[in-house]
Amino acid sequence: MNTPTVPRAQADTGTADNWVARRSAATTGMYDRAVQAGLTGHTVTGRQGKTLTLDDGSRCVEFVSCSYLGLEDHPRMVHAVRTAVDAYGIHLSSSRNSMQPAEAVELEELLGQIYPGLHALVFNSVSSVHLGLLPLLGANVLPSYPVSPAGPLYVVERTAHASMQVLRGVLEQLGPVTRFTIQDPESLAAAMGAARASGRTPVILVDGIGSMGGLIDVARLQETAERHGGYVYIDDAHGTSIDGPRGAGYAHVALGGQVPANTLLVGSLSKAFGGSGGFVLTHAESDLHALRREGNTMVFGHSNMVTHMAANAESARMHLDGTVAALQADLWAATALFDELLAGANLVNSGTRSPIRGLALESEEAAFATAVRLREAGVLCFPVFYPIVAQGTGLLRFALSSTHTPAQIKELAALLGAV
Repeated sequence: MNTPTVPRAQADTGTADNWVARRSAATTGMYDRAVQAGLTGHTVTGRQGKTLTLDDGSRCVEFVSCSYLGLEDHPRMVHAVRTAVDAYGIHLSSSRNSMQPAEAVELEELLGQIYPGLHALVFNSVSSVHLGLLPLLGANVLPSYPVSPAGPLYVVERTAHASMQVLRGVLEQLGPVTRFTIQDPESLAAAMGAARASGRTPVILVDGIGSMGGLIDVARLQETAERHGGYVYIDDAHGTSIDGPRGAGYAHVALGGQVPANTLLVGSLSKAFGGSGGFVLTHAESDLHALRREGNTMVFGHSNMVTHMAANAESARMHLDGTVAALQADLWAATALFDELLAGANLVNSGTRSPIRGLALESEEAAFATAVRLREAGVLCFPVFYPIVAQGTGLLRFALSSTHTPAQIKELAALLGAV
């Protein structure tokens, strides 16, 4: 007897709990249109400051890069990379726990100075931190973060980064996963109640600064987790380096300049830090030992490129010697100018301690048309459509940097004002 063949897409969409298929089905064709129109998916052939040369020969000022402090082409960083190439070549191809350059050890020691009292472990990306650490936390492997015998309840904020959202299937092997909305306190209270009723340890997963907008009240979430005997796990990728006298970042400042015992803070080396990779901060060296020994991405993943480790270590020194603090001042001057020039516009994050600004538009077509006009004028931004923003609407995201000149910001504001 022949069994009818069900097309894969149809089978996936028909599965009630297949959220990946649901998200794919809900995604509109606007991204493809944006690529075809040259609004995103750019191929870069050269760079001078914030001006890019694209493969079609055009030159554009970009507000796309998340290098909020402009460190990725700082002369000290470039020199560190060239020196590392002479010493090692470009790569030591092995897992981190097998072999690493001396700069990796130095980097982790320097991160311990940026975040006093904490121990740092560097991974090749923030996503690798999530995948390497969160299962071990749920399995009660990390000594400083014990979990109830009943196991964890992972509580994911709905706007938390996709690199955490996509791990639901992995995390559900350790304990149930539920979600809450930061604007709806009752949804978080319900999740805490479910953890208490089941005897599970709640683990709240949240961003520090949202990639599309919004500052998360991490201090309130930390207090909530503490009251319920749980943990808060903060992905502060967009907040790393942009605040604090040593560049410890948004979440660290929001937590009062310290990381409580029930908090795991994750940072990025790939955005404002100017290099590449991610790191986690723990309260004991024994936690790092467990991660080095058993973290999947640490044991089986590739190492950080030697050149990246050298650049990261130089950036850490720049965090500690005052260079980063001066660049922070330039960044906040740039955001203040942007906000002043566009006062009254429908801006996301206006007046906040975030380097990300968004222009919310009433329709996808309005966002698309505005991005086209900016591109024609030689300005690149990041156009965003459903399901990242509400259905039928659009958003233009602008990543501001300490290296944007006042003239570049004024030109952008004038173009947006004309639109």
